Amino acid sequence: MPEQRSASQILFGYLPEQTVDVRGGVWKVKSWRHAQEERNVDGETLRRELCRLAGPWEASGKDGGLVKDLYTGRGRVRVKSLDRQNGVELEPFPRTWICRACNRLHPSPDSACECKSTGRKGQLHFVGYCADCGDVREPWIRKCKAHQQVRVKFPGTASGSEIVFSCPTCNSELQKGFGFPVCGCGGKFTFNVHRAASVFTPRSVVIVNPPSPHKIRQIQEAGGGPRALGWVLDGMRTATMLQGRPDMEALRRQLISQGLPEKVVDEMLRAATDSGEFHAESDAGLPNEIAEEAEGQATTIALAMSDSRIQIADLINSVEPLSVSGVLYRERYKQALEDAGLVAVELIDKFPVLTGHYGYTRGGSGPGDSRLRAYRDRSGDYIVYGDIAETEALFVRLSPERVAEWLRSRGYNLGMWHDSRSAHLAILRAAQQAGSSAGGTRTVHESLTMLVHSYAHRLIRLTAVHAGIERNSLSELLVPLHQGFFLYAAARGDFVLGGLQAVFEGDLHMLLREFVHGEHRCALDPGCTRGGGACVACLQLGEPSCRFFNMMLDRRLLFGGSGYLGQPVIT
Repeated sequence: MPEQRSASQILFGYLPEQTVDVRGGVWKVKSWRHAQEERNVDGETLRRELCRLAGPWEASGKDGGLVKDLYTGRGRVRVKSLDRQNGVELEPFPRTWICRACNRLHPSPDSACECKSTGRKGQLHFVGYCADCGDVREPWIRKCKAHQQVRVKFPGTASGSEIVFSCPTCNSELQKGFGFPVCGCGGKFTFNVHRAASVFTPRSVVIVNPPSPHKIRQIQEAGGGPRALGWVLDGMRTATMLQGRPDMEALRRQLISQGLPEKVVDEMLRAATDSGEFHAESDAGLPNEIAEEAEGQATTIALAMSDSRIQIADLINSVEPLSVSGVLYRERYKQALEDAGLVAVELIDKFPVLTGHYGYTRGGSGPGDSRLRAYRDRSGDYIVYGDIAETEALFVRLSPERVAEWLRSRGYNLGMWHDSRSAHLAILRAAQQAGSSAGGTRTVHESLTMLVHSYAHRLIRLTAVHAGIERNSLSELLVPLHQGFFLYAAARGDFVLGGLQAVFEGDLHMLLREFVHGEHRCALDPGCTRGGGACVACLQLGEPSCRFFNMMLDRRLLFGGSGYLGQPVIT
């Protein structure tokens, strides 16, 4: 008989090869039945993000060739969404049932038991997994040779090694625990409760996905990543990237894409520079790896704001200057942003986001600890099981000057800067620099990511309270090289659209005031501080809301004499 689940429950809890509890039994998800292929997907951004996410597994040789396939173009990526009429197909797993009266084990739920009990049987809830290849198997349990029966005795703990199997007729002990059978790959199976994170950890991906291929082409033909980077470095002063004047490199790429010879393009740009139409200043000098990542993150920002962007300046222009709202937006909002070390908080009421899962791991939960099993179909294409939605979001951006000053106070040498743009460039150019006084061998990029990530988690926790919604209804998307992040309404839970808009239009100053001046100690101190400065009581979020698995967090980066909010205001 079919069971009813919401689409969001299936997206986050009923993925292929995952075991689930349904109708009092244990089942494995066999497939999404007749899953629908999504056509309007930004394939290049998705490929780039998958390569970034799978990077730790590639470094440890446990990505199954995913990154290489995506880089070389041999691996095609397809996004499939749930067919709500057909749902998912389940199969019993493991196929071992327990008589509730005598604890005998049976191969089916309908098997007659020797004790004559006719009650409903339970199901064994332990499964075996191999961390080396990601395979999963049912436990093999020895039967009594003389009586061909076996019963189970649970120890009252979750440890599978203490479970005793014996013969119900002669009482001889047959085995204790499930043993350590060898997998076909050469690894060993480990047994655990089927719902444990070590048995199945989904690996998710989130990208900003424009609603149409036309919008993607517009961004690419207008200069793509280089132009987006120039627009962000200039402070995003125009409403969209397309309205800004392209920089030299973006214009060069645009002209070449139109078929003009490189020599002709170079002569045209040289003439434009000589005439004063363009500044000769260039953003060259960024390491190639950082330049590519910075352009990718800038493109994410440009795509997110291509159809919708509401700034505080728009709120100011929408009301009378001397009205209550006018004073609120011009004075109190401005002061709140400055106190919080921000240059902008903006509302995107049409935030196009793709949320999906590209694979799973079994074993260690850390990236690269165990084998990454990417989803693939029979043709060899990589599959992302996901959902494309248009929701609302806040874009929050820290002050580049204050971030640069904070990094310098932690021992990094960023050189000189004189304004927001030069500070931003100084951060990018030093992104791969390591500093011994800033936490071991942590690079500027890593410290910056930790700062932005910690800021995002604290703001999400407080925003949920101010908006009156569940914390797990909000998610993050970081663009740390540009000192910013998106806080968006996830496609799950009980979130009601308009919650973020209400906070943005009326309570932003109160939210930021609590962020800066509210309680920042942890209820679990001093243990939390000694253990890294982040735990479930202060910063951590549910894993579907966090893109970094609750790693790279530390509230000490925000508060205290050496914290970001303890830095002097640059004027």
